Order: sequence, then structure tokens, then C-alpha cells
Amino acid sequence: MRVLPKEIVQFLLRQNTRQGMGMILRFYLLLFMLVLVYACLFHFFMWLEDRPEYSWITGFYWAVTVMTTLGFGDITFHSDAGRLFSIVVLLSGILLFLTMLPFMFTQYIYAPWLESQKKERTPRMLPQDTHGHVIIVNPSPIALNLADNLKTYGASYVLLCHDSQMTMDLLDRGYNVVAGEHDSPKVYENLRHEKAAMLVALDSDTRNTNIIFTARERAAHLLLVASATNDESSEILKLAGCSQVFQFQRLLGEAPARRVLNDKERCSVILRSDQLVIAETPVMRTFLVGKTLRDCQLRAQTGVNVVGLWERGQFRLPKADSVFTSTMVMVIAGTNEQIARVNTLLGPRENRESGKNSNEMPVLILGGGGVGLAAARFLQASGRAFCVVDKQRKAGVPEGSMVTGDAADLNVLESANIRKAPSVLITTHDDDTNIYLTLYCRRLNKEVQIISRANLDRNISLLHTAGADLVLSLASMVSNSVINLLSPGKVLMINEGLNIFRTTVTASLEGKHLLGSGIRSETHCSVVALRTTQGEMLINPDPQHVFVLNEELYLIGDSASEKAFHERFSL
Repeated sequence: MRVLPKEIVQFLLRQNTRQGMGMILRFYLLLFMLVLVYACLFHFFMWLEDRPEYSWITGFYWAVTVMTTLGFGDITFHSDAGRLFSIVVLLSGILLFLTMLPFMFTQYIYAPWLESQKKERTPRMLPQDTHGHVIIVNPSPIALNLADNLKTYGASYVLLCHDSQMTMDLLDRGYNVVAGEHDSPKVYENLRHEKAAMLVALDSDTRNTNIIFTARERAAHLLLVASATNDESSEILKLAGCSQVFQFQRLLGEAPARRVLNDKERCSVILRSDQLVIAETPVMRTFLVGKTLRDCQLRAQTGVNVVGLWERGQFRLPKADSVFTSTMVMVIAGTNEQIARVNTLLGPRENRESGKNSNEMPVLILGGGGVGLAAARFLQASGRAFCVVDKQRKAGVPEGSMVTGDAADLNVLESANIRKAPSVLITTHDDDTNIYLTLYCRRLNKEVQIISRANLDRNISLLHTAGADLVLSLASMVSNSVINLLSPGKVLMINEGLNIFRTTVTASLEGKHLLGSGIRSETHCSVVALRTTQGEMLINPDPQHVFVLNEELYLIGDSASEKAFHERFSL
């Protein structure tokens, strides 16, 4: 009760409230004038009926009761003219009192009051002691996915949202949100941007430029990250003060193009760190299919270590008796020379035994948007044949490398050689369409490698179930890029939840052998490299290696495995 009078006064002092009150007062003045006219006409019609005994107050009383449809009570007209006048008064009252008045009150009083109450409850600034947080501008689904991943990694964040209602909805869902406009310097001061670790702009190119320029003006040393759709926008964002610009459409197009079946180079490098190389290679159409890891003797023949296996989106650590299937993708660790040996081992032998050459037929790209064209440009630069399928002709695509039509049309896919294509890249921006096309392509060609795009992480498992061998998520790519910048050298996300992280040997590991340390059995992490205290880099260290205090470890595992390792061995 003590706060209510203050809130009412503040509400009445606002400019839009005063404007609304002015409209309400003018409407009431109109009603008063109309009631006055009706009261005068009431006396006129009563005079026609020879009933002049009613007072002026009675005339007002009659006009108001009729207009508000409360009934005629004890005063009624006896003539047809009087009753016709009563109908006119009644209908005008329904329009003004029962329709216009509630609308005016709701529009200019009640709705602004609710909006002001909502704004009062909406956070407008962060606490003074906030620091080391990530500011995310534009709470899109991809931005929310980034916020979830930052929370998983123990990093603090705040979402900047311009809409009060959306801010309240996100608060109800458990997100840390502040309401404000993206082009207001005061808003960034309220977000404590001078103490933030990073600002991420995930809006349109023009709005991102405004965001970056405004934030840079107030924080000269803040790490500013933005997305861009093309090279021109990247240059403009850099001129505005952006520290790092990501063309996610181009990256999302090149990533699947790098992973298509290639007899000349079976391994797709996903990480280089000093001498350590992490690569993926599909098992499909190799002599590995049907054999166990023990039988293949990959480490003995090439020196690489199989540190993980992907199968339809599920990652697991390999065991000696793990059987390779055609849907698996190996994650291997080694040096450049060792990766080259894997390429030699898997490529030529596959050709000799099966007679199939994955490079003879063009790679099929379904969707000619930004991602599809980026994939086409990458394949063209690497000398690989491709065929783009899209409803409209795309500039820059060679005449013989495109089929115009609907990818859901069997005749169109047949003309693009779907039944002989070694790989299909599904790159549309709609996840529902991608799921549909994945099911369709898998039905038409059961042996084809299908690599699909997902915009949201929640659709990754559905795409794998539909038949995709590999799914690359735009949301995960954004999260990976930001987190890698946030923690340089500490962690590198290389795929959907798969991390390479670096740590040091503590007292809990000192003096233990790698084989008997329990790292793999207790945390499901795998040691891929080790840097000794003398600076020597050991790729795939010997299982009998004895840990020395402060040696540097490079490990691979998912988020849960990384957390388990730190809980078990970081003390």
C-alpha cells in the first residue's frame, strides 16, 4: 500500500499516460454533450405528449439510464415518436457506453498500466559486481542454444532483448535476460560491458554493425564477436570495431563438403595443434566394415590412435572388440605423417577390392542457399565434381553442375543421379525439409553417405534416425566458435558436444602409469597427446608412460567426461 501511491503518481506523470488521459477526457466530454442533447430532446418529446412536469435532473437521469441499458424504470414515452427517440438513445448508448468506453479505458489506461508494471519488473541492468560474463544480443533460438552451452561450461552470460514480453517469457524459462535497445550506449553500460569477457551479436548484418559500433564506442578493449553473411559485411563489421567475424553459412557449407567420401583423401582434419592432428574418417566403403578394432591393427600399421567412434550422432570410446559398421565415423589422433598413412591404407585398397571409386560420380547438394553454394565452392576448389539441386537457377554454378527443380520430386533426383551419388549434402535452412529429404534419399539409395544440416540441436537426433550419417548443427557451430574464443587453449569443441581439452598432471595422477591411471575407465576420456616437462610432444603416448607432475595432457571426451575428469583428477 505504501508503494501503490508512488507507482500511480509515476504512471500519471508519463507522457503516453497523459496523452491517453487526454483522449479519455475528450471522450467523456463528448458523452456529456450527447447526454445534454438527449435531455433537451427528452423535454421536447414530453412537451409533445403534454407531460411537462419533469425536471432537468429527471431528463439527465432518463438519458443516462437508457444509454447504459439499465432499463426505462418508471419514465416512458407513450407516443410512437417518443419511443422511436428512445430507440435512437438506446442504440447510441450501446455503441458509446458498452463498446467505445471499455475500449478507450483498456487502450489508454489499463493496457499502459499493465505495460508499466511489466517494465518495472523487467530487469534493466546487471548488478555492479558482475564481471567475466558474455553479452548475447538478439535472443534467437541459436542464441538461446549458446546460452545453454555457456551455462553447461560454467560461464556466465546475459541476453539482451528489446521486447519486454519476450524478456518476461525468457525469465520464466530460467534465462538471464536484460531488456533494452541494441543501439543505446546506456544499455551497454547497464550490462557492465566494461567488465564483460565478450559481446556476441547474432542479428542481421546491418543490425550487427550498429551493435558492434555502439559497443566499441564505450568499451575499447572488449572482445566483440559477430556473424556475417558475406565478405563485404565482414569487412564493414571489422571497420566498425568487431574483433572476430564468423561467416557461419560459409563454415557450415565447407564443413560437410570436407567430410564427403573421397578416395584420394579419406581423412578429414578437424583440428591441428602443434604436432597433434585430429581427423575424422568414414568407415563406409572400406575394408574395415565388419572387422574389430583389434583385427584391423590400425595403430600398428599407421601409428594413429582411434580415440572415438561416431555412429548416427552417438559418440563412444572404442574398445578392442568394437566392430566397425558402414555407418560409423572414426575419430583418430596422430601426426601429419600418420594421418597420411591412413589415407594410403584406406583409399587404394578400397578401390582394388570393391572396384568402387567414390570420386567418379558428383556429390549431390540439395539446396542452393548460402550453405549449399558454400559447399559447392569448396568442392569446386578441391577439384571435386558436384551437382546442385534447387528450385531456381543459381548464379556462379557451372551449367553442367546444376539441376533446376524440387528436390522432393523423384524425376529431379533421378536426373541428378541420386542412385549413383557417393554423398548427398542436405543444406536447406528448414529442419523439417531436411528430415523429409533425408528419409527420401535414404530410401532411394541405401548405400549413399548422407550429411545433413540442422539449424537447432533438438533436431539432430531426428535427422540421424531419419538416416543421416552425419549431422552438422548451425547452433552447435555458433556455440563451438564462441566457447573456443572464450577459453583459448583450454577447450576446443570439435563436434556436437565432443571436446578436446588441455590440463596438467596433478598430484592425483603423479607417478601413475597411463594404462592404470583410471582416466579412461573412470571418466571415459582418452589421452591423445602429452607434453613433457622438457617440452617434448608425445602423440598417442605409450600406455606404460609414467605421469610426472605438471606434464600437460590433451584429452578427448564429451562434456560429461570432461566434468568427470576434473572432479576426479584436478585436485
